[in-house]
Amino acid sequence: MPYTTIQVNKATRMRLQKFRMGKRETYDEILNVLMDLVPSGDDEGEYTPEFKMAMIRGLMDIKRGRTYTLEQVEKELGIA
Repeated sequence: MPYTTIQVNKATRMRLQKFRMGKRETYDEILNVLMDLVPSGDDEGEYTPEFKMAMIRGLMDIKRGRTYTLEQVEKELGIA
């Protein structure tokens, strides 16, 4: 199998190491497992790469607290 080099900073590499299931598991295997967590589609068809990235970014926003409640939005829009 041909290989390529990718650049990741030290902190990213340390985070990837935490996903290792064994000493012999490669970063390629870890990255493929992580990428397989992203759904490929639903009953309506395959997701586009853009939609997949938007889904991941949305989940990251939720995790990082960058969201608003419905009540906050209604108040801001003056429709509450």
